[in-house]
Amino acid sequence: MKKYELMTIFPLDEEKSKKGAEDVKATLAKFGAEIEEDKAFGDRDLTYEIKKQKKGRFVLYTMKLNPGKIVDIEKEFKINMNLLKYQFVRIDEK
Repeated sequence: MKKYELMTIFPLDEEKSKKGAEDVKATLAKFGAEIEEDKAFGDRDLTYEIKKQKKGRFVLYTMKLNPGKIVDIEKEFKINMNLLKYQFVRIDEK
């Protein structure tokens, strides 16, 4: 298992962002990710409009994950209507 960071952007609507965060955690758990930390970065302006949203709620997840599961996780994320954008980044452990 390798260490990753996952940056997510949710809509500002409290209900949608809460539901989106729950769905992200459930999807990660389903594919065996061990979430070490989830850190809210707050509400920020988006560089460009995403799904008719000009602002988003940013959350950063730090986890350990099998690299082969990322494709399956991304398939689930694409159908999550409460998730505007996401990005996986692998962390080099030294």
